[in-house]
Amino acid sequence: MQSTMYTDFTDMTVWKLAMRYAVAIYKLTISLPKQEDYALTSQIRRSSLSISDNLAEGFGRETSKDKKHFYIMSRGSALETKNQLIYGREVGYFEIKETDELIKTQSQIHLELNKLIKSLK
Repeated sequence: MQSTMYTDFTDMTVWKLAMRYAVAIYKLTISLPKQEDYALTSQIRRSSLSISDNLAEGFGRETSKDKKHFYIMSRGSALETKNQLIYGREVGYFEIKETDELIKTQSQIHLELNKLIKSLK
Protein backbone atom coordinates (compact mmCIF):
# COMPACT_ATOMS: atom_id res chain seq x y z
CA MET A 1 0.00 0.00 0.00
CA GLN A 2 3.00 2.30 0.24
CA SER A 3 3.08 5.10 -2.29
CA THR A 4 6.33 3.68 -3.71
CA MET A 5 4.19 0.99 -5.38
CA TYR A 6 2.72 3.71 -7.59
CA THR A 7 4.35 5.86 -10.25
CA ASP A 8 2.10 8.85 -9.54
CA PHE A 9 -0.20 9.86 -6.68
CA THR A 10 -3.13 9.81 -9.13
CA ASP A 11 -2.68 6.02 -9.32
CA MET A 12 -3.50 5.63 -5.63
CA THR A 13 -6.97 4.17 -5.02
CA VAL A 14 -7.43 6.28 -1.90
CA TRP A 15 -6.49 9.45 -3.79
CA LYS A 16 -9.08 8.66 -6.50
CA LEU A 17 -11.74 8.10 -3.84
CA ALA A 18 -10.76 11.31 -2.04
CA MET A 19 -10.91 13.33 -5.26
CA ARG A 20 -14.40 11.99 -6.10
CA TYR A 21 -15.41 12.85 -2.53
CA ALA A 22 -14.16 16.45 -2.83
CA VAL A 23 -16.09 16.87 -6.09
CA ALA A 24 -19.25 15.48 -4.45
CA ILE A 25 -18.81 17.90 -1.52
CA TYR A 26 -18.39 20.78 -3.95
CA LYS A 27 -21.63 19.85 -5.73
CA LEU A 28 -23.43 19.46 -2.40
CA THR A 29 -22.45 22.97 -1.35
CA ILE A 30 -23.42 24.79 -4.55
CA SER A 31 -26.90 25.45 -3.19
CA LEU A 32 -25.83 26.66 0.27
CA PRO A 33 -27.04 30.13 1.22
CA LYS A 34 -24.86 33.07 0.18
CA GLN A 35 -24.20 33.96 3.84
CA GLU A 36 -22.31 30.65 4.16
CA ASP A 37 -19.81 31.50 1.40
CA TYR A 38 -17.04 32.39 3.84
CA ALA A 39 -18.12 29.96 6.53
CA LEU A 40 -19.40 26.43 5.96
CA THR A 41 -19.15 26.50 2.15
CA SER A 42 -15.52 27.53 2.15
CA GLN A 43 -14.52 25.38 5.12
CA ILE A 44 -16.04 22.09 3.95
CA ARG A 45 -14.72 22.54 0.42
CA ARG A 46 -11.21 23.23 1.70
CA SER A 47 -11.20 20.35 4.18
CA SER A 48 -12.54 17.86 1.63
CA LEU A 49 -9.97 18.89 -0.98
CA SER A 50 -7.25 18.82 1.65
CA ILE A 51 -7.65 15.04 1.87
CA SER A 52 -6.35 14.48 -1.66
CA ASP A 53 -3.96 17.47 -1.41
CA ASN A 54 -2.17 15.89 1.55
CA LEU A 55 -2.07 12.49 -0.17
CA ALA A 56 -0.40 14.14 -3.16
CA GLU A 57 2.06 16.04 -1.00
CA GLY A 58 2.88 12.97 1.08
CA PHE A 59 3.44 10.94 -2.07
CA GLY A 60 6.19 13.35 -3.10
CA ARG A 61 8.07 13.12 0.18
CA GLU A 62 11.26 11.09 0.48
CA THR A 63 11.04 9.44 3.86
CA SER A 64 8.37 7.22 5.36
CA LYS A 65 8.19 9.60 8.32
CA ASP A 66 7.41 12.57 6.04
CA LYS A 67 4.90 10.57 4.01
CA LYS A 68 3.18 9.35 7.16
CA HIS A 69 2.89 12.92 8.48
CA PHE A 70 0.93 14.05 5.41
CA TYR A 71 -1.22 10.92 5.35
CA ILE A 72 -2.15 11.59 8.99
CA MET A 73 -3.00 15.19 8.03
CA SER A 74 -5.19 13.78 5.27
CA ARG A 75 -7.02 11.63 7.80
CA GLY A 76 -7.59 14.69 9.98
CA SER A 77 -9.09 16.55 7.04
CA ALA A 78 -11.42 13.60 6.38
CA LEU A 79 -12.67 13.77 9.95
CA GLU A 80 -13.03 17.55 9.77
CA THR A 81 -15.17 17.18 6.66
CA LYS A 82 -17.32 14.54 8.34
CA ASN A 83 -17.90 16.93 11.25
CA GLN A 84 -18.95 19.69 8.86
CA LEU A 85 -21.36 17.34 7.06
CA ILE A 86 -22.97 16.51 10.40
CA TYR A 87 -23.19 20.20 11.27
CA GLY A 88 -24.73 21.02 7.88
CA ARG A 89 -27.31 18.30 8.40
CA GLU A 90 -28.08 19.43 11.97
CA VAL A 91 -28.74 23.04 10.92
CA GLY A 92 -30.93 21.89 8.03
CA TYR A 93 -28.67 22.61 5.06
CA PHE A 94 -28.17 18.99 4.00
CA GLU A 95 -30.56 16.07 3.71
CA ILE A 96 -29.94 12.97 5.85
CA LYS A 97 -29.76 10.70 2.79
CA GLU A 98 -27.06 12.75 1.04
CA THR A 99 -24.96 13.14 4.17
CA ASP A 100 -25.27 9.44 4.99
CA GLU A 101 -23.86 8.55 1.56
CA LEU A 102 -20.99 11.00 1.93
CA ILE A 103 -20.23 9.82 5.46
CA LYS A 104 -20.04 6.24 4.13
CA THR A 105 -17.51 7.41 1.55
CA GLN A 106 -15.60 9.27 4.26
CA SER A 107 -15.47 6.05 6.30
CA GLN A 108 -13.98 4.22 3.30
CA ILE A 109 -11.37 6.93 2.88
CA HIS A 110 -10.59 6.81 6.61
CA LEU A 111 -10.12 3.04 6.47
CA GLU A 112 -7.82 3.26 3.45
CA LEU A 113 -5.79 6.03 5.07
CA ASN A 114 -5.40 3.95 8.23
CA LYS A 115 -4.04 1.07 6.12
CA LEU A 116 -1.66 3.40 4.32
CA ILE A 117 -0.44 4.96 7.58
CA LYS A 118 -0.01 1.57 9.21
CA SER A 119 2.07 0.36 6.25
CA LEU A 120 4.59 3.14 6.98
CA LYS A 121 5.19 2.26 10.66
